[in-house]
Amino acid sequence: MKQVDDLATFADEALAVTERTEPAMSQTFALKHEDTFMVADAYGDVYGSKDGLFRDDTRVLSHFRLTFGPRAPSLLSASMGRDNVVFTAHMTNHPLPELGGAVAPEGVIHVERSRFLWRTRLYERITCHNFGNQPVTMPLTVTFRADFCDMFEVRGSTRARRGELSAPAVHASSVRLAYWGLDGLERTSTVAFSVAPERLGPDRADYIVKLPSGGVFTLFIEAGPDSANEEAPDARRHRRARAQARLAMRAHRLNGAALHSATPLFGQWLAQSRADLALLTSDLATGPYPYAGIPWFSTPFGRDGIVTALETLWLDPGLARGVLRFLASRQATETSTFRDSAPGKIMHETRKGEMCALKELPFALYYGGVDSTPMFVVLAGAYAARTGDTALIDELWPALERAMGWIEGVIDKSPFGLLDYARGEKSGLSNQGWKDSEDSVFHADGTFPTGPIALVEVQGYAYRAFLTMSDLAARRGNPWQSDTWAARARAIAEVVESRFWMEDKGFYGIALDGQGKLCAVEASNAGHLLFVGLPSHERAERVIDRLGNNGFRSGWGIRTLAQNQPRFNPMSYHNGSVWPHDTALCALGMRRYGELNGPSEILEELFDAAFTFGMRMPELFCGFARRPGLPPIGYPVACLPQAWSAGSALLLLQSCLGITIDGWTQSVTIDRPRLPAGVQNLTVRRLTFGPYKVDLTFERLADGIATRVEGSAEAVSRVHGDWIRRISD
Repeated sequence: MKQVDDLATFADEALAVTERTEPAMSQTFALKHEDTFMVADAYGDVYGSKDGLFRDDTRVLSHFRLTFGPRAPSLLSASMGRDNVVFTAHMTNHPLPELGGAVAPEGVIHVERSRFLWRTRLYERITCHNFGNQPVTMPLTVTFRADFCDMFEVRGSTRARRGELSAPAVHASSVRLAYWGLDGLERTSTVAFSVAPERLGPDRADYIVKLPSGGVFTLFIEAGPDSANEEAPDARRHRRARAQARLAMRAHRLNGAALHSATPLFGQWLAQSRADLALLTSDLATGPYPYAGIPWFSTPFGRDGIVTALETLWLDPGLARGVLRFLASRQATETSTFRDSAPGKIMHETRKGEMCALKELPFALYYGGVDSTPMFVVLAGAYAARTGDTALIDELWPALERAMGWIEGVIDKSPFGLLDYARGEKSGLSNQGWKDSEDSVFHADGTFPTGPIALVEVQGYAYRAFLTMSDLAARRGNPWQSDTWAARARAIAEVVESRFWMEDKGFYGIALDGQGKLCAVEASNAGHLLFVGLPSHERAERVIDRLGNNGFRSGWGIRTLAQNQPRFNPMSYHNGSVWPHDTALCALGMRRYGELNGPSEILEELFDAAFTFGMRMPELFCGFARRPGLPPIGYPVACLPQAWSAGSALLLLQSCLGITIDGWTQSVTIDRPRLPAGVQNLTVRRLTFGPYKVDLTFERLADGIATRVEGSAEAVSRVHGDWIRRISD
């Protein structure tokens, strides 16, 4: 082996001679805190592809890599802690070059690389332990760069002009990286080290580590924006920040009722789902809000936040309260074709990056989602029914009335009496339902419709919004308002039944185009009508039957498009893939109409799929048919974790258990509960309704599922259903 005689020679060659020139992106690991998140490979390395450290929709570290001599370390394992706070990679050395000492044999140095995020800062600890019998002189290099790309640049957008990167400012043990944006803001990232390197340059820190037998070397690194606190990284700062990060995450995980199962893998899936929701939830001024997903959508989305809140409402109403307050505070007050906004609309998305600040894109505060506004109203009604919290409804009432004003205005302008959409400018989204890719809405011959487009599930959400407001108005003592909204609900239901129903197929078409022609395509959108309760029982049974056959059911969940439809592609984003949240909404809709077996079978399918994805539900996965012994096929750029996918496990569980919580009467109903195959028991701890709290334990018996209810005598008396055993304190 070639001997390296001095640091300068090593430093010049260490990166040039390395086995890993591409990121190990087959498995990535994500960290998040508030508006900062990080995606890296299993080594903990960042290469600047789709990975990096991001803050406020800007990539503030685009390269961050650890090497030992001319060869990269050998990976032993990589994992996230159960609480999603700390990432840890365990590595060991390949044979090291001679550098004034003996060659270190392979596998004698254990390297532990751990990191977490707290507030706007990355905290990293690198520990090297010599388990060999001889002393070792080890070259260690950390390389780093920041391209300060906007998130949309990372996603593939191109820009005519960019701001200017400042020359790195190199100090004794830190390097300040900076970028002046075209929006006049300076964005910075300072990389600081607890031990001054032998050589520190604008993009690398080089160390010569001398380890006796049994010796340990620890290096702390921090990367974050400029701070008035100029303290260098050290063990004390690291421990304090890590403790704060864990306490904050623990507070999110403990919100609401807890779930436990003695079936280990099923319990692990539920725990991972709760942990992922905790990871993605940020504490905003208006309360907790689940950011949509990492890496592409780590920001508040209207639709995603609403769906996630609906999924978790039975366990934790506090999340819905935070979502409602935040969305009400961002309700549109003016008309803008650029933002697709109009007074009363609920936002689709908000961003903080440079491109949106400069209006190169409309997403700084964008309203191009046709369903977010009626779903906002639906969530308010569901929250009120779950909690009986009239004070929040009083607070939100002006926002709810404005939302209804926008819905009614659009419907009144439609020649068909439907809630439709058409983007204002080409920079906006061409499709504005939850399937918002450009090819997700089409006719039975595969051609794309002309707008405005009225999606079938959007009419369902409008229908439920009218019924919600009718109920709330009646409770507020306004019968005239209540009757008016009830009549509008009946009117839109009649249009859906007359214009969208396909008698020959026993199903609803996906959309109506601007000329009133039906897009006679069978898609999962119709399952959302079951969720809101629009169809008659006879038609609902036919829809359930269709959703349950092999055209929709892949064996891993419900496909977004039936297999025999035009444009079906199991590898597409919306035309044949499986989205867990979509599947869960359809399953709860089935339960609404009395279907018991379908939801439990679907829960089992998604549970089996979760095992392949490390007990995490990705944003979506491919819709290929299930084959014996083979796992589901992932979608390569799906967000993982994704909030409404994590929440899908909880909504499916509610569907199976048949739990309904009535906040108006402060009671719980358990209707013919089911447990998935192989799961013997499940406990819901600290389920709160009004001033009451109970523990529910569901246990499989030879002839059914029994429920044990524990709590105060008054609390357990308010739980109703069959096969219930009551145990009072």
